[in-house]
Amino acid sequence: MTSKGVTLKGLFPFVTSTLVVFVILIPAPCSAIRVNCSQADQPVLLEALTPILNLSAIRPVMNMTTNTNVKISFTLYGILGVDEKAQLLTTYLWLHYWWINELVSWDPVECGTNKIVLPRDKFWIPDIVINEFMDENTAPTVPYLNLYSNGWTHDAYPAKVVSSCNLDIYNFPFDIQNCTLTFNSYIHIASDITVFLNKSMDQITEDSKNVMTTLGEWELLEITSTKHTLDFTNGVPIDELAFHIRVRRRATMYVVNLLIPSCFLITVDLFSFLLPPQTVDRSAFKMTLILGYTVFLLIMNDLLPTTGNTIPLINVFFSLCLALMVASLLETIFIANLLCGSANFSPVPHWIRVLFLQMLGCLVPLPQKVKDSDVKRSAVVAKREEPRVERGPLVEDKAVQELRSLGRDLQALRIQVDQQLGGTSSSEEWIQVGFAIDRLLFGFYILFISVSFITIIIIWVNSYKHTKMPTECSSLMMNCSQPDAPSLLQALKPVFKLRAIRPVRNITTITDVNISFILYGILGVDEKAQILTTLIWQTVSWTNEFILWDPEQCGTSSITVPRQLLWVPDVVINEFMEKNSAPFTPYTYVYYDGSIMDQLPVRVVSSCRLNIYMFPFDVQNCSLSFNSYVYLKSSIQIGLPGPAGEIFEMSKEFMTTMGEWELIGITVEKFVFDADHDDFYEELRFYVSLRRRATLYVVNLLIPSCFLITVDLFSFLLPPQAVDRSSFKMTLILGYTVFLLIMNDLLPVTGNTIPLMNVFLSLCLGLMVASLLETILITNLLCGSTHYSAVPHWIRVLVLHILGRLVRLPPKSRDLQDVTVIQNPSAHEMKVSSVGEKDSEAPEQKGPLNKDQALDELRSLGKELQGLRLQVEQHLGGSQSSEDWIQVGFIIDRLLFGLYVLFISVSFITIIIMWARTYDP
Repeated sequence: MTSKGVTLKGLFPFVTSTLVVFVILIPAPCSAIRVNCSQADQPVLLEALTPILNLSAIRPVMNMTTNTNVKISFTLYGILGVDEKAQLLTTYLWLHYWWINELVSWDPVECGTNKIVLPRDKFWIPDIVINEFMDENTAPTVPYLNLYSNGWTHDAYPAKVVSSCNLDIYNFPFDIQNCTLTFNSYIHIASDITVFLNKSMDQITEDSKNVMTTLGEWELLEITSTKHTLDFTNGVPIDELAFHIRVRRRATMYVVNLLIPSCFLITVDLFSFLLPPQTVDRSAFKMTLILGYTVFLLIMNDLLPTTGNTIPLINVFFSLCLALMVASLLETIFIANLLCGSANFSPVPHWIRVLFLQMLGCLVPLPQKVKDSDVKRSAVVAKREEPRVERGPLVEDKAVQELRSLGRDLQALRIQVDQQLGGTSSSEEWIQVGFAIDRLLFGFYILFISVSFITIIIIWVNSYKHTKMPTECSSLMMNCSQPDAPSLLQALKPVFKLRAIRPVRNITTITDVNISFILYGILGVDEKAQILTTLIWQTVSWTNEFILWDPEQCGTSSITVPRQLLWVPDVVINEFMEKNSAPFTPYTYVYYDGSIMDQLPVRVVSSCRLNIYMFPFDVQNCSLSFNSYVYLKSSIQIGLPGPAGEIFEMSKEFMTTMGEWELIGITVEKFVFDADHDDFYEELRFYVSLRRRATLYVVNLLIPSCFLITVDLFSFLLPPQAVDRSSFKMTLILGYTVFLLIMNDLLPVTGNTIPLMNVFLSLCLGLMVASLLETILITNLLCGSTHYSAVPHWIRVLVLHILGRLVRLPPKSRDLQDVTVIQNPSAHEMKVSSVGEKDSEAPEQKGPLNKDQALDELRSLGKELQGLRLQVEQHLGGSQSSEDWIQVGFIIDRLLFGLYVLFISVSFITIIIMWARTYDP
């Protein structure tokens, strides 16, 4: 490589001849080129402008140290849409740029006009870009611009701007978004191009509101601007003009279609507390209501925003509504269990009696009832069982004996009925505890609905109170001098002719190409196609050995020229899968020592091996491999201009997208690969580490799924002998499938691996189905076990003895006398009959005929009462075989309950651990 002090002597004859032409065309060195027209018509003016149009490759100033002032304004014609997940705002703008071409000046009278419209490609156009632009402009192209006699140039064209915007949808649908459109020159520094405001911001806002044709979801509030100078790289300033667009979402549709129906459904759940649980299956009603709520969310799912940055307040509201419905359902299951099974419970502990019956009972208000029925009943029973004192003959009347037998049977029958229907004092205390909890949750419901209504109204009202952002006054246009730029352009033309070859004098000289970039936006990840979409600001620098000039002689140390005039290294990204659709920037910086810096935005659609097994707690590592496509290591060597850590730090600073993905690291590694002909080629590989923000998926997927599986867990408390538990579980499974259908769009689609999330959801559904099948089995045992044969020995050993003790349900021991009575009712009847016959052998000994007839009637009535007692005992107790089968069912039920508790506990712990590990450095 030649040194910087070597001059290009071969270029001087060409430059000298070119300067002669410019001496003729430029009578005054410090003024614009005066265009003379032979007659006042347009063809003559175009012919006179031809020499100036040939200078379109350079910035139109006479002195390169003079900056070009570009005045900017626009009209917001339409707000086309907002993508909350990708953090993109789509607008339609009418852009207007004004600048002075110092090389142009003519007499309007002499040439017949003060303005001419010419094709844009004949002029130098400032490379003004919108930093937030994320896609190509698909608006209709306008090929012409206006050139005025005093040198002013007016460029106006439409632009469909897909720009990144940090959207805050926490207050959705009452949110106000503030998006920024930053205009600046992409390649020119502040000493070359300065941007200014062409019209006042009030005028821009008023014009935009007057011409805006889109009256959809978004309403334009105001447009403000700020101007500042940014130190981009190496302390080089870039002039920027930022427009802040404030738009407000029209919330009426969401209030009518989302909030009001949701409030209706939660109000229905509130009034469902008025249903008496002892006579109405309130649990089935609430389960159907939850199913209806999930169907409602499925219908309205398209109206809800999808984002991975923050959780909207409306999603929190829906989650709280669902949580309250689930809590009320669980509480209803608890009350149903108390109503049906509290007779078998132990007495209420003292602390529960104090907390619920005394404190909360008075708070709700539901004071503790004083109940003495059990005491009275016990007294009556005891009184009846007292031995009667003998008063009379030693041999009692047979009628009295029969009456006593009837009394004992009636007493036993009454005790069984009272135990079945009335319960003990302990049972009623447990039921009172359930009613206190029911009343307390009812109060929480009223408080939640009241606070929700007030909050919605306040947020809705505040959305119509917006504060204007402070604006900066635009600077006045600076007075410009006239530098000598055409001579430098003419001197560079021989270099432009050599753009087809690598810019080295000796073919064996290696060209060092430095590559860097700033990751400006993460636009999306396609798990199925294994594609990552990003927007980067790419910087490529190298040295052109054919270029060298004296900064003092030429008046500048750098110049910007169109990229198409220079040799550009064929650096490609190996993972690139589509063409670059980012805005085109045509210019490149050329320095006096031959250094060239080429910067351009690149919308990279790159392949990436995505591993979503840990979704939504996954961290992806994607690579961007830069290398020359044709040149080998003997021609081009690739390197970094600075430390790799600066790329990550600057990317974190400039990144505008705050969507689903978070940048956590950028590293770089250099590889050398074998090529043909005993040569090598180099590759500079950047590893981009991204972490998915999991909050959205935890709130919308994991927590509701855990809610529903918890409901299925608590459904085991429903007494299967009193409630149709199978119908309840079937409704729950239907609701869960509807929920999965709602959230199907949130789950990744891939053919590589199955995410752990999908396994979790499948296990939840599998457990629900297993519990439904087990409930069907229990119901069958309760209703039909009386017709079954005895329990097989292996089932008795495995289930009743081993599993029964494991789940703390050991086999029940039955009273032998009761078993004998129930199993041999006919023998009992025969015994009664024999006694009756024996007593009737000598009716004449005990009195007249009417007494014998009364005794016969009493004996007949006693037989009927004893038969009724035996039927009641058999119905309530059942046979030994039937109770064994029912005990088998209850053991299986409790075993599955334990598995449920274990599964939910392990799932919660696993989710917390995985979520915490994603944030470990």
